[in-house]
Amino acid sequence: MSDMGLLHYFLGLEVHQAEDGIFISQRKYAKDFLSKFGMLNCKPATTPMNINQKLQQEDREEMADVNRFRSLVGGLIYLMHIRPDIAFPVGVIFRLCGFTDNDWASSGVITWSSKKQAAAALSTLEAEYIVATSAACQAI
Repeated sequence: MSDMGLLHYFLGLEVHQAEDGIFISQRKYAKDFLSKFGMLNCKPATTPMNINQKLQQEDREEMADVNRFRSLVGGLIYLMHIRPDIAFPVGVIFRLCGFTDNDWASSGVITWSSKKQAAAALSTLEAEYIVATSAACQAI
């Protein structure tokens, strides 16, 4: 273990330690995030989304790059913790989906859990029910 001095950055958080307190911001993370998506010179808006606009599942537009979209939404969710004004638009574009699988199939997961079950399943169907219940509890 080595002493590297005062903490300046941690998980995208900018930390400034002074005699009157510790100040945390995400200014650098937000700036890098805007730069990554080519919006560094965009104008700020008091309302980041028109609340009367109706979004549709399919609007005959070209499909977005899924990985880029997920990266964008994930970054916005991370920023949403210090910017509650963007919570509504982020909630509109991010639909929570949950998937369960008890046979170790490889799939893209958001969260992963591996633990000994409290009950022994007597069939594959019962094991699926146990996993689905666990996932629902975690989502709630």
